[in-house]
Amino acid sequence: MGKRAWVPIVSGPLAPYTVGFTSWLASRSYSPSATAKRLCQLEQLSRWLERRGLTASELTEARAGEFANARREAGLTSWTSPYSLALPLEYLREIGAVRVPQPTVVAGQVEGLLADYRRYLLIERGLVEHTVVWVLVPAARLFLAGREGLEGLGLERLSAADVSMFLVAECPKRSVTGARNLASALRSFLRYLHVAGLIEAPLVWAVPPVADLRDRTLPRGLEPAVVKKLLASCDRRTLIGRRNYAVLLLLSRLGLRRGEVAAIQLDDVDWRAGELLIRGKGSRQDVLPVPVDVGEAIVSYLRCRPRCESRALFVRVTAPLRGLTPCTVRWIVREACDRAGLSRVGTHQLRHTAATEMLRRGGSLAEIGQVLRHRELKTTAQYAKVDRKALRMLARPWPVPEGGAE
Repeated sequence: MGKRAWVPIVSGPLAPYTVGFTSWLASRSYSPSATAKRLCQLEQLSRWLERRGLTASELTEARAGEFANARREAGLTSWTSPYSLALPLEYLREIGAVRVPQPTVVAGQVEGLLADYRRYLLIERGLVEHTVVWVLVPAARLFLAGREGLEGLGLERLSAADVSMFLVAECPKRSVTGARNLASALRSFLRYLHVAGLIEAPLVWAVPPVADLRDRTLPRGLEPAVVKKLLASCDRRTLIGRRNYAVLLLLSRLGLRRGEVAAIQLDDVDWRAGELLIRGKGSRQDVLPVPVDVGEAIVSYLRCRPRCESRALFVRVTAPLRGLTPCTVRWIVREACDRAGLSRVGTHQLRHTAATEMLRRGGSLAEIGQVLRHRELKTTAQYAKVDRKALRMLARPWPVPEGGAE
């Protein structure tokens, strides 16, 4: 028989939540030893609250930080970071024992305007929160920086020259893609200012287009031998190796984006029809056929996939067992490159690889566009340059002067 993990007895204001916390950890596939360590942390936190005469409902992130600082000052090395208390705080908030922190409202015209802009994007435009929070609102905040304090924001005096000066100052700090994204986000904000009546004239025209140089280069796909090395680097005798092998196949054979791989659910695989539901950009959903090798890789992984509450197809191998994030999918590719002794590539290069391989096998641009789920044919047209044999037939011979070349 294996050794039983020692389970501490929790006393103090958090004692009533011990049994529930234990079950909550077990439902997330924490091992008995990991559960015992978390209960020990709960016991230490509960005794700290009791010594200060605090109840469970008075536990906040600030007090959790005080608890971590007290342990660090006492020379202890465990549970000395406020982030280490995220797990018990999450459970106590779920059951209502601890209040969920309310977002801090920052005073000022800039933050008020950005809050209205955010609501406009989410509610009226129906944009996804990730794009709003991480792309559009930060660009608007950058544009408004320095305008507060001088008779308000002075938006009524905003001119095309102000827009041009901002772009001249910020675009050189970015790549071509970064400058293009900034210009697009600025157009969105200027459009909102005009719709909200904060500026009299629409200044969207004042944002010039950023030169798109993507059509001047070939799509950067990988050679078949390189893809084989990436796949061979996965040890399919292990759970993580089977999972990573299936992920790499989906990226390189079906050309899925990393977010699309992370979003696949167990119910998205139709085994009878041999099809896979893809949840793409802009809430778009498409169905793709599952190649035999991809289906076999998924089945091999599912046979040893950990049992958990998550319905995601690909989950973590350590507790808490949750679905993979797009960032994790990116690191799967990077680690495969490291194991294979190759230069690191991105997940989008595997998407290019899938397209170029279909083209080599005789697939048409229309068929490639359907697999990659492109909205416009011009997006797929970039792969026409990869087929050099077909382009050679279109190229006219170089004129040779009479008498031969000198």
